[in-house]
Amino acid sequence: MRNLLVIILLSLSIITISCRKELKYSDSPSKSISLSTDTISFDTVFTAIGSSTRVLMVYNNNSDNLKINSIRLEGGSNSPYSINVDGQSGTVFSDKEIYAKDSLYVFVKVTINPNDVDNPFFVEDRLIFNTNGNESVVHLTAYGQNANYIIGNQTMYKIIGDHKYAFANCYKITDAEHLDIHWTAEKPYVIYNTAVIDSCGTLTIEPGTHVYFHNGAGLWAWSEGQLIVNGTAEEPVVFQGDRLEHYYDDQPGQWDRIWLMEARAGHGHIIDHAIIKNGFIGLQFEIVEKPNMDYSTVTNTIIENHTGWGIYARCYNIWMGNAVIDNCGQSCVALNWGGEYSITHCTIANYWTGSTRKAPALFFNNYFSSNGEYYSIPFTCDIVNSIIYGSKDDEFNTDFHSASDTTYKFKNSLIRSFRPHNDENLYEACVFNKAPKFKNSSEFNFHIDTLSAAIGIGNPCYTTGLLQFDLDGVDRGGIPDAGAYQYVTHE
Repeated sequence: MRNLLVIILLSLSIITISCRKELKYSDSPSKSISLSTDTISFDTVFTAIGSSTRVLMVYNNNSDNLKINSIRLEGGSNSPYSINVDGQSGTVFSDKEIYAKDSLYVFVKVTINPNDVDNPFFVEDRLIFNTNGNESVVHLTAYGQNANYIIGNQTMYKIIGDHKYAFANCYKITDAEHLDIHWTAEKPYVIYNTAVIDSCGTLTIEPGTHVYFHNGAGLWAWSEGQLIVNGTAEEPVVFQGDRLEHYYDDQPGQWDRIWLMEARAGHGHIIDHAIIKNGFIGLQFEIVEKPNMDYSTVTNTIIENHTGWGIYARCYNIWMGNAVIDNCGQSCVALNWGGEYSITHCTIANYWTGSTRKAPALFFNNYFSSNGEYYSIPFTCDIVNSIIYGSKDDEFNTDFHSASDTTYKFKNSLIRSFRPHNDENLYEACVFNKAPKFKNSSEFNFHIDTLSAAIGIGNPCYTTGLLQFDLDGVDRGGIPDAGAYQYVTHE
């Protein structure tokens, strides 16, 4: 029986070897491969980081097996590009088999080494295939960009009783106590982990600066630290993820948040002409160690497409004007644990489609609970000449505890809500449940269009100073519209 088994196994081996010997590959010049593309382009790539991987398909549409005699990067080992063929990395490959009517995957990536060039620069190479004397070429192109890298590599500890706990992992202090640091637009800033503004330090970000966050990264102003964002209409400051391929243009959740703790007197946080997009939380304002001693301002700013909240505040003091906060997985604006807030000429619009959304676009809360006990905090908020709208039937809600002073009032605003709105102490000259007619909410265009219910309902008494002009710089005149944008007639 054992001898019979050996004979069978030997026979199968001989058959297999015979089949392999019978495989033939055509060397006719009339037989060649085809490629899925002749050009692979990468968007701007930060130096020393690398890009995402592109896939190139190689097809043998012939009825004969082929051998690709060579696959090579023209730049060889000096090329900024790297390729992977059938699970093997290299710059040159020989005699790659591709069976009749079959295909082959080639993966391409680019990494650009740092140099002294501040502006984007162009790098290219060619990927060359030779099959039976036929040459096929794929052009590889990419723009590289040098950057300032901030890489968190420290751990902050907090002592509770006899134990020491890691409170913040992998952070880097961008400016120490009492220092004023400026970030400029000469090179973008790329943050890994968490960049921290220390107590009594100030980080000022100049017009046109781009701040990019790696996956999970954020910017954190510690207690009494200060963030000043000095963008302009022509050169806003942009905060976003560090993946610059077109696919990531509107992908939320690419980074964590900008977290701003309590301000010291005379040093409130200032956010002006900023674009904050595609993270988890756009701006989080929160007291942690001591009372907040100054108002923070958010003006002429767009905060959009976050998996959590656009603005998330706890017991804070904020003045907002000419801001668009839109399309978030939770509330666009959530004001919790009391505080003092003013919202004027803002568009708060939530048409989130990334998941099932239960939270309204705008939410108020005046208490927190701990160990079964409720602690209420005074809450005040004025909402003037604004739009609160979205895809839900009710885009405004509250959760109040009766033990603290709580007042809020909407004036001359367009609101989507089926809450009772006949109380003149809460609602003055407001319009309910009539369409704002946004130009294109799915493409984040919240300008109002013809027949918008927001046209002309604003109160000019509140359209003064900085708010005389809308987010685009358009003069609101004597009959302002609700929201961050004034309707413009196109003749």
